[in-house]
Amino acid sequence: MEKPRKLPGPLSAAPFTIADARSLGVPRTRLRHSDVIHISRGLYRPTDWDFELEAAARALAAASPGAWISHVTAARLRCQILPPWLSDSEELHLSKPRALPEVRRKGILGHTVLALEGEVETVDGIRISTRSRTWLDLALRLSLPELVCMGDELVRIPRLGLEGRTDPFATIDELRWMVGRHPNLQGIVRARAALDLMRVGSDSAPETLLRLAMCNAGLPEPELQLPLRPDSPAAPTADLGYRRRRLAVQYDGGHHLLPAQIFSDRRRDKAFEAAGWTVLVLTKDDLADGFSGAVTRMKRILRTSYLSPPAAAGFSSAI
Repeated sequence: MEKPRKLPGPLSAAPFTIADARSLGVPRTRLRHSDVIHISRGLYRPTDWDFELEAAARALAAASPGAWISHVTAARLRCQILPPWLSDSEELHLSKPRALPEVRRKGILGHTVLALEGEVETVDGIRISTRSRTWLDLALRLSLPELVCMGDELVRIPRLGLEGRTDPFATIDELRWMVGRHPNLQGIVRARAALDLMRVGSDSAPETLLRLAMCNAGLPEPELQLPLRPDSPAAPTADLGYRRRRLAVQYDGGHHLLPAQIFSDRRRDKAFEAAGWTVLVLTKDDLADGFSGAVTRMKRILRTSYLSPPAAAGFSSAI
């Protein structure tokens, strides 16, 4: 038997559609050879291809006119915050409008949903739900704290030097408007509750979970990204804290173990301590117990810590 011609480059490196093959002049008969596997209707892949989420999602969306990548798959492709149990998920989620037949592809998690204008977009050639809509779609599946973490990431103010942008992905008002357009969506009650708990200023999921743990334990809501000197843009900041009690709380994640970051963190903490603040540094060990031990330490510190003169005189609150 004559050896088949080698597949064109684009078809040999990732999943592809029957339309892709036709556009490159590859006949359907060529796709019956052993170096090609038929995935499902209109979809193929090279036999030796190793799974890669973006390539799979791209081909799936291309083979499903009118549909879009959504839910966990969309969140992963956009590197949105997900809980650890979903952060490496290989699930493939595909949503369709109600006017189209439901998704019937083996192994694909299909959804028939109402998506309104501005909730689906095309990014790098992939039709996909917006970050905000992805957050809303996951309201049914995530716990309330997990949904708040995901939402806090959407509304945080980015740093131009680190992220190349100055505007957040969304504002709380924009999310509230979107939620208002879907009163009957499953998970909408949890989405509304999450909106009430979201705040601008959390730079990571652990910071959000710490703030929620503090509030759940009866502590006053802390200030976020608290500058040592409010009138100085270059002043060091605390992740959370209470200015009138001079308590600064830092959550140092994995990147804080790098030598340069350790030096920067020490300089930051010494600046607060030199100004008479108590600095409480928390790590992943505190996160592991839901910050219960950290909250106990905060309560103990606040019982005896500094109290600003206006607060001591009754002219302001103590926190």
